[in-house]
This record gives sequence, structure tokens and C-alpha cells, in this order.
Amino acid sequence: MNAMTVDVEDYFHVSVFDGLVPRHGWDTMESRVSRNTERLLEIFGESGIQATFFVLGWVAERFPRLVRAIAAQGHEIASHGYGHRLVYDLTPRAFREDIRRARDILQSAVAAPVYGYRAPSYSVTPRSLWALDVLIDEGFRYDASIFPIHHDRYGIPISPRHPYRPKPDAALVEAPGSTVRWGPLNFPIGGGGYFRILPYQWTRWGISRLNEVEGLPAIFYLHPWEIDPDQPRLRTSTLGRFRHYFNLSQTEARLRTLIRDFKFSTMLALLERQGNGVVAETESAPLPYLW
Repeated sequence: MNAMTVDVEDYFHVSVFDGLVPRHGWDTMESRVSRNTERLLEIFGESGIQATFFVLGWVAERFPRLVRAIAAQGHEIASHGYGHRLVYDLTPRAFREDIRRARDILQSAVAAPVYGYRAPSYSVTPRSLWALDVLIDEGFRYDASIFPIHHDRYGIPISPRHPYRPKPDAALVEAPGSTVRWGPLNFPIGGGGYFRILPYQWTRWGISRLNEVEGLPAIFYLHPWEIDPDQPRLRTSTLGRFRHYFNLSQTEARLRTLIRDFKFSTMLALLERQGNGVVAETESAPLPYLW
């Protein structure tokens, strides 16, 4: 069983557009996040799978019915922070305020606890590892913000490739982006731009290798805007345009193929199945240190 995860944000929230679309102008942009997320819900419903939706607090504040619809269909609600700010650009105090604000909005919308967090653009890096201490203080049970690869925006390539405890005496489990090991390097196979830009065979091979050779699950991710080839085109760098717009028209078909090829559930289900006890754990009965 692998984890299907969705980072619920609109096309203009993406980090590549920082500065081009200022946050004070977000409310003036055409929003497409509800229709795209509802389309994903249809796809998942047809296949009978549950997923984890890391919802941006800004989105949940404006579209609480969307958050309730996600939860009503049996999916897990987790946090993507409030304002889609890169963690390493924040102070610890600002980060704490951001994740508190987002979780309050999400929990109010669904009247249920939120256990998980994923940083915008996987921005927990060597510069922002302090964020894990803040997440622990705030009572989160798992984080999915570290990608163990080399990348110009994110990544901790020496981090463990599979779920582990960042601290032996804390409840928090780190669930890193999925990779395969090839020689001294880790290569991403977990979704997003890698799913759109690289041939589908790469993703299929990588997840199969994790499942069948290593006996471990994959954590797959995508964004609602990635199944929306008709979204407005915003001007940015050549590299930014390539990363954001390439193969948008192919994503939905690839996603349907992926769902046929592999089994998926939520992050909570995956971590519980691995014996991490994210929900059941109490402070008086900590789980073993996994790394």
C-alpha cells in the first residue's frame, strides 16, 4: 500500500510565481482550485481510494465547503501551512503563527484533528530543520516536508529515504518524499513535476522497485493545478514555465494509469501500517526511535 497525497493550492500560489503574483493580489486572481480538486475527488472516487489532502489554509479559509467535501468522502485532511511561504524564509515565530493559523482553520472546517503537515515546496532543508522542533511543540504527529535529493530549491540528500523519527524522544514521524537509490545518489520518483516531465515508465519502475525490491511503500504527490491544462499562463523564467506547464495535458491520464497499476491510501494509513502509531501514540508510551 502506497500513500496518495495532494497539495491543495491554486496555480498562482506556486513558489515559482513568488513576486510575480503578490499575496495581496491573490484574491483578484481567477481561482480554479475548487474545480480541480473536485475533479481529483471524482477520479479517486471512481477508483475507490482514499488520499491525504494537504490543504493550504488560505484555500480552506475561502472554500470551507471544499474541505468538508474532501473529508466527507473519507480522505484525510492535513496542513500545507497558511500562506505558502517557504519555511527557510520565515523566522521560527512566523512559522509557528502560520501553521497554527492553518490548522485552526482546517480543524474548524471539519471538526476533527489534523495530524500531518507538509511544507510548501518541501522547504524544510538544512537551513530550516528548526521547523521540526516547532511542529513537535505544536503537537503534529507527522511531517512530510523533507525530500532526500539535490535540488536548487529544496532537499536534504543525506536524510533517510523512508519514514523515521527525527528525535528519539518525540512523537513526530518524518515521511520523506520517495526516491530510489542509484549509486551514491537518490532519484525522485514520487510525483509532482517528476511525474509530469519524466516518462511514466520512470515512476512505474521506481514505485515497483520500492514495493517489490525494498518491500516499502511510496509516497506520491501532486497538485490540483497539474490536471488543469487550461489554467491561465503567467509570465516567468523559461525554467519556471517548463517546470510548471510542461505536460499538464497528460497528467490526468497518467494519474489514472498510476491508480490502476498500484494501490494507494492515506498517509495515516501508511504510517499506521508500518507500525508508527501516529494516531494512537501518547506521551506516556512513546514509540521506538526509527533511525
